[in-house]
Amino acid sequence: SFFKAEVPGPTPDKLTPRVTQTGKILWGVYVLISAFETLLLMLGGMNLFESLCHTFGTMATGGFSIKNASIGHYNSAYVDYVIIFFMLAAGTNFSLHYRFLKKEFKSYIKNNEWRLFVFLIGSSTLLIGVHTFSQQYSNAGMAFRKTLFQVTSICTTTGFTTADFEQWAFSSQFILLILMFCGGCAGSTGGGMKIIRIYILIKFVIAEIRHLMHPKAVIPVRVGNVVIPRDTVRNILGFLALMTGLFIGGVIVMTILGLDLVSAFAAVAATLNNIGPGLGTVGPTCNYAHIPLIGKWVLSFFMLAGRLEVYTVLILFAPSFWKKS
Repeated sequence: SFFKAEVPGPTPDKLTPRVTQTGKILWGVYVLISAFETLLLMLGGMNLFESLCHTFGTMATGGFSIKNASIGHYNSAYVDYVIIFFMLAAGTNFSLHYRFLKKEFKSYIKNNEWRLFVFLIGSSTLLIGVHTFSQQYSNAGMAFRKTLFQVTSICTTTGFTTADFEQWAFSSQFILLILMFCGGCAGSTGGGMKIIRIYILIKFVIAEIRHLMHPKAVIPVRVGNVVIPRDTVRNILGFLALMTGLFIGGVIVMTILGLDLVSAFAAVAATLNNIGPGLGTVGPTCNYAHIPLIGKWVLSFFMLAGRLEVYTVLILFAPSFWKKS
């Protein structure tokens, strides 16, 4: 259905029986949160124009700033933490925000996907923060803020920057590269694979291992109390295979065009997952201008395919789609 195709993630969450009513609710939540962020950014010293532009870039996880140094231009702890909070909000399933507004205050904590989302950001911040504190920043508060901002920005696929993470330890850059593929939650504005797909894949692997130990047992894949249908699991495995194939193919094309391996990996990962800044020659202080024309076409296709979750774009290349019934 149209709703299923347009809502990010494998399991669309309808808040009401009618799709149009659900859309209106989510739109209202989006506008409310956006207005709140705009107000807080203005209180932090931005004018109305700057606040609106950065709100749009945050809530849509687009990451475009009107400043060359992105959010780092403001050099403000207040602005950083406000945008961190709203990047997290944009990367969260919007139905959870609605339930919270309906006074279901435990809606976030009860959600398995959201807990994994927060765990990934928290653990990555801790791992990278140890290196940034020991190698980049003498102040623990500064190291925590810069690290948390970049981890949140990359994991939610927003793409704002406050630091040149190209200068961080290689292990820290590798963690950021992995986070590029994670993305936000289903029903969020984030790109990437979506946390729910990763969660279901983990549960599927555990179920398969248990099945090997007990061949006659029927072991369903569960998310909370919900049994995930086999069709959904198969869809996720197919999505993973497509993403892997596109990624490998893209890296091969980029290296043929002259990019070094790190830059090729990062360029494809950053565009396929709709992040923006990558590593190497497409890092946070660089851009994609130097990439040959063919490479720009390939990366543009990846941005489109990643934003529409691959299947929607690839179906256009199926001959049966164009046949007259």
